[in-house]
Amino acid sequence: MKTIIATNKAPSAIGPYNQAVAFENLIFTSGQIALDPKTMNVVEGGIKEQTIRVLENLKAVLEEADSSFDNIIKTTCFLASMDDFNEFNATYDRYFNPATAPARSTVAVKTLPKNVLVEVEVIAFKN
Repeated sequence: MKTIIATNKAPSAIGPYNQAVAFENLIFTSGQIALDPKTMNVVEGGIKEQTIRVLENLKAVLEEADSSFDNIIKTTCFLASMDDFNEFNATYDRYFNPATAPARSTVAVKTLPKNVLVEVEVIAFKN
């Protein structure tokens, strides 16, 4: 059975989608961008600050779905520029245990919503 996941601790959807959907024991998040959930404005700063906001948004969605970063199976990461890859990677690394880190794809795209520098979506399982 499909269950919609929603929390006010992450930005509300800016289009016709939900923050996440659970199906049985799996959680599929929508891509999170660097929006402050309180103001719905893009956070100030560069790739490091935006990556932190994106991962904190994902953390809030996963917690609402009874999950955590330890339960992420796969991440898909979108960067506005591969020039930001090293700094993105260093910030992303702080959120994962290297021994249990998820599979990951990282791609550069032409533009992202609201002209942010990074967007990340995940597939995880419930606790």
